[in-house]
Amino acid sequence: MLLPPADAGVASIPPPEDGRVRVIIDAVVPQVDGGRFAGKCVANEPFTLTAHAFTDGHDRLRVQLHWQAQGEPARHVVEMAPGFNDEWHAQVCFPKPGRYAFGVTAWVDGLRSWRHDFNRRVDEADIRIAAQVGAELIEAAAARAEATEAGTTADAQALRSWAQQLRQEAGTAHPEDLKSLALDDKLNALADEYPDRQFCASYPERPMFADRLKARFSSWYELFPRSASDEPGRHGTFRDVIKRLPYVASMGFDVLYFPPIHPIGREKRKGPNNTLEAGPDDVGSPWAIGAAEGGHKSIHPLLGTEADFAELVQAAKGLGIEIALDIALQCAPDHPYVKEHPQWFRWRPDGTVQYAENPPKKYQDIYPFNFETDDWRNLWRELKSIFDFWIERGVTIFRVDNPHTKSFAFWEWCIGAITQQRPDVIFLAEAFTRPKVMHRLAKLGYSQSYTYFTWRNTKAELIEYFTELAQGPGYHWFRPNVWPNTPDILNEHLHHAPRSVFMQRLVLAATLCSSYGIYGPAYELMENRPVKPGSEEYLDSEKYQLRHWGLEREDSLQWFIGLVNRIRREHPALHDNRSLRFMPIDNEHMLAYAKRSADGRDTILVVVNLDPANVQAGMVDVHLQALGIAPDTDYSVHDLLSQQRFTWRNGRNFVQLDPNHAPAHIFVVRQQRRSERDFYSFEG
Repeated sequence: MLLPPADAGVASIPPPEDGRVRVIIDAVVPQVDGGRFAGKCVANEPFTLTAHAFTDGHDRLRVQLHWQAQGEPARHVVEMAPGFNDEWHAQVCFPKPGRYAFGVTAWVDGLRSWRHDFNRRVDEADIRIAAQVGAELIEAAAARAEATEAGTTADAQALRSWAQQLRQEAGTAHPEDLKSLALDDKLNALADEYPDRQFCASYPERPMFADRLKARFSSWYELFPRSASDEPGRHGTFRDVIKRLPYVASMGFDVLYFPPIHPIGREKRKGPNNTLEAGPDDVGSPWAIGAAEGGHKSIHPLLGTEADFAELVQAAKGLGIEIALDIALQCAPDHPYVKEHPQWFRWRPDGTVQYAENPPKKYQDIYPFNFETDDWRNLWRELKSIFDFWIERGVTIFRVDNPHTKSFAFWEWCIGAITQQRPDVIFLAEAFTRPKVMHRLAKLGYSQSYTYFTWRNTKAELIEYFTELAQGPGYHWFRPNVWPNTPDILNEHLHHAPRSVFMQRLVLAATLCSSYGIYGPAYELMENRPVKPGSEEYLDSEKYQLRHWGLEREDSLQWFIGLVNRIRREHPALHDNRSLRFMPIDNEHMLAYAKRSADGRDTILVVVNLDPANVQAGMVDVHLQALGIAPDTDYSVHDLLSQQRFTWRNGRNFVQLDPNHAPAHIFVVRQQRRSERDFYSFEG
C-alpha cells in the first residue's frame, strides 16, 4: 500500500523514520514522571530494572540494558531476561553512591527467531530448508564479526565454517543430526555476540541515584544536647552528650539527631509551655535561630565550641553513630540576616516582619525567608552554604525542618548541587503535609521523609498505609522514616498511655519500616502528659525549657528498644520495605505481617496486639508461599523477644498476646529439619 502524500490533509500521520523497526519498548521501570526525576536505589546492592518490550508476531527479541555513571566514560551492557507479560528484567549493582543513567535497546533477532522455530520443526523437508536459511543468517553474523571492532578473525572463521557445514549437510544428514548441528550451544552463543541490530529500537535514558545503605535502613534517636546534663538545672554541653553516647549505642541507634544547635534569639523568645513572655533565665526554642552570637553557622555558646563539636562527631563515629543536624531555614528576629539582608524577608506596612504562622499555631519568635525576593539568587547561595559549612565539619545527615514551606525549585537546585559533589549526604524531610507535596520533595532529592504513621493506629489504617508505602509506585522514590513521637507531636494515642502502648508502637515502627526514629528520652521514659486535653504538645515541653531525665529509672524501655534494634540489625528482612505482606488474622485487635530478605534467606513474621489493656488471641493465616515454605511442611517460629519456639504447619496457627507481658511476637521463620520436629511443641 502506498503512503498518502504529505499534504493529504491535516489528519495525516507522518511515517516513522524507519518503518522496519518492529519492536515496541513502551516503558522502563523505574522511571519517575517520565524521566523528569531520578529513581532511587542503594549502591553495592543488586537492583532489578525492568523494560516492557514486545513485537508483532512470534519472532524472538533481544533486549539489552545499558548503564553509565555520570561523568565516567565506561558504558556497561547487561542482557535482559524475559519475564511474565512481555516484561524483561536485568539486575544491576551500581558500584558506589552517585548519579547514573540507564537505557534500553531491543531488536527482533533473526538468529534467535530461526533457532526457536528450528527447534520446533518436525517435517524433514522443513528442517532441510530451514538449515539453509540458518546458514545465510550465520554468514551474515560472520561478516559482522569481521566488521566489528570487537570481533576477531577466528570468530568469523568459526561462524563461516559452521554455515558451510550446515549447507553441505542440509541435503544429506539425518534430520536429528542436522538439528544437533544447527542448535549447537557453543556456536549459537558465538553468533549471539554479533547480532543484527539494524532495526533496533531504543528507549531514552532515565536517571537513577544510588544512595548509601543508611538512606534506606537507619535507626534515629533524637535528643536535645542542652538537656544532656547529669546535673538538674545546668545547661547541657557537647561534652555531656559525649558521656551520653554509650547510652544511645546501648539501644542500637546509628543516627543521633539534634534539634538546631545555634544561638537562640532573645527578641520575642518563648517561655515554658510556649508562653509569650520569657523570663531572664528561660532558654527559648532552638528553632528560633540566631542572635548576637551568630546564626546558622554558629554554635550556641553554652553547648561548646567547634572543637567540642568535632570531638563529639568523632566519638560518635567510634561507636557506629552518625550525628544528624536539624537545618531550619528560618530566623529569630535578632538573627544577623535580618539586619544584613532585610530584602530576604517579608515586611508588613507597620515596619515589622511577618512571623511564621500555621493557624492556629503562631511562631512569633520565627521569621520565614521570602523566596520571592528579587535577591533570590544570593539568598539561595547563602542557604546552600549553611549545608556546605556543616558538611565540612563532618556532618553528612540533615533533618530539614518544614521543607514544604520553602521553594521546591530551591530544593532541587540545592540538593542536586550538594549530592553532585557529596553523594553520601542524606536529607530527611520533616514534612507532615499533603501526600503530593511529600512525594514531590522526595523526587527533588530528599533521601527520606517523615510519614503519617503517628496518626495511623487502627488495624485498617496500618494495613492500608503501609501497603501503599511498600508496594505503591512511590517505592522507587519515596523512602519513609516513621516516628511514634517527636518533640512537636505527642499523638493522642500516647496521651496518658500505659507502657504496653509505647512497646507496641515501637515494634510497629521498627518492623513495618526500614527507617524509624524516636524522640528520647521522652520515649523510653514513656512521657505521656499533654499540655492540655486534645493538644499534641507535651506538658513542660523540652522545646521551651531544660529537662532533666532520670535515665536510670527501673521502668525505662531502654533494654526493650535495644533488643528490637538488635533484631533489626541482625535480620536483613527488616532492612527494606518492598517485601512487606500482611497476613489475615481473625481478630480486629491483632495485626500480622511478614518481611523476607531479597535473597530469601531471612524471613520475619510479626504479630502485634493492638489492644493496650486486654489479652487478645486469634488464628493467623500464614501465606506460606510468601515465606518461601512448601505446603504441608512443618516450620519453626522463634520469637526473638521472648525466646519461645513453636512448630507450625500449613496456614492457620493460634497466637495469644498479653500486652502487660509483651504486646508482640517478632518471629524468625525457618523451615524445620526433620530432627527438630519432636523438639518444639505447638503453640496453644
